Amino acid sequence: MYIDLVVLIILMVVVIMFFKRFSSFVFFIAIFDILLRILTFIKNNIGLPDVSALIGKYVPTGILGIIDRYSSGTFQIILNWAYVIIMSIFLFYICRIFFKKKKI
Repeated sequence: MYIDLVVLIILMVVVIMFFKRFSSFVFFIAIFDILLRILTFIKNNIGLPDVSALIGKYVPTGILGIIDRYSSGTFQIILNWAYVIIMSIFLFYICRIFFKKKKI
């Protein structure tokens, strides 16, 4: 079903409506992708088969997994590159925050 795609789109719209900054959108995409990757790690490394099956059935591997599942061809390539650009911007923001701090 399209439930993972619908949830992602609804959350993106909510973030755009409430925060209205591009950096908030970038941070949301990165946080959502990191959460999905942590859940995938738990699925692969947990000893409980029921929990692994539940996570495997309802949680995608990441945002690229959602893109690959629901698109194909040139549109998929464009979305994949947009994802890479957004994650590169996220890396820039994180590095800027890290180097701006005087103390750790």
